[in-house]
Amino acid sequence: MPGHPRAEAFKTEGNKYFKEGSYKAAIAKYKEATAIDPNVPAYWSNMAACYEKISDYEEMESAARSCIKADKAFVKGYFRLATALKAKNDLEGCIKALESGLAVDSSNADLKKMKKDLTELQRAEQVAAFCRKAEDQMQNGDIPGAFKTLELASRLDAGNPDIERMMSRVKPKFERLERERKASLSVDEVHKERGDDAYKAANFEVAIEHYTKCLDGLKRSGKEHSDLATKAHSNRAACYKQISNFDGVIEDCTAVLEVDPENVKALVRRAQAFEGVERYRFALQDVKTVLAMPFAKVGKANVDMCNMMQHRLNRTVQQLKASSV
Repeated sequence: MPGHPRAEAFKTEGNKYFKEGSYKAAIAKYKEATAIDPNVPAYWSNMAACYEKISDYEEMESAARSCIKADKAFVKGYFRLATALKAKNDLEGCIKALESGLAVDSSNADLKKMKKDLTELQRAEQVAAFCRKAEDQMQNGDIPGAFKTLELASRLDAGNPDIERMMSRVKPKFERLERERKASLSVDEVHKERGDDAYKAANFEVAIEHYTKCLDGLKRSGKEHSDLATKAHSNRAACYKQISNFDGVIEDCTAVLEVDPENVKALVRRAQAFEGVERYRFALQDVKTVLAMPFAKVGKANVDMCNMMQHRLNRTVQQLKASSV
């Protein structure tokens, strides 16, 4: 929608300078237009385009943000902002700007293409970083670490010749080390590893059998509070959760928490299990324990989940109190 006549006149002059390649002169005119009417997004958008031409991405970002502020539905503003942030190597901010623009116009071709290109760029950078890390791990003799890193890289870019070349050097060494490691495992450790393999294959009942044999063996040898036992209890709890055996989850998580009272994973799982068997106050207590811990220890995903659970459980507990009156 056209703005004030004088502002439009300045815009016209700015457009003329832009076509001539006189970008600083054009910026001055667009600034005069925004001084008269700051609510016309085209003035800011054109100004941002000028800043892009002279590679002043700080000012381009500022103009683009003013464009969006003037009209949140003006899609070009998001494109300008994303372009500036990409040039500043703020890829996370760039993706955010693109997603905001696509929320306004999900079919915008420019936004979609830039997001696709950026996603591919991020993937390529991540693969390159994994390859560099794997090379360092190989140099330092960390063959298992290098193998794991290359597996992560392969998931992002299967068939990448650099990854395959490095894997051809690492895999034989890793397999030899694995054979040696497995040959030295105790019976209990073997059951723990077989349980892990079964869990990864979603064979939860089989995994539970192996974790149980591991724990029984550790108990017989007086090692029921060892690190291996704690891991077996934690992993068996994860299996019980998958098959909705909430009592089993509670029992195993409690065993973990007796050794490690601030184990976030065990507290969250036990809270979910308590809720599953309608022991809401116990669930609420575990959730509150998690939320009282440092954010860095808990992690955003667990904090968000526990906040939702706390709200839901508080409401349920209040409803139960009201119904018992």
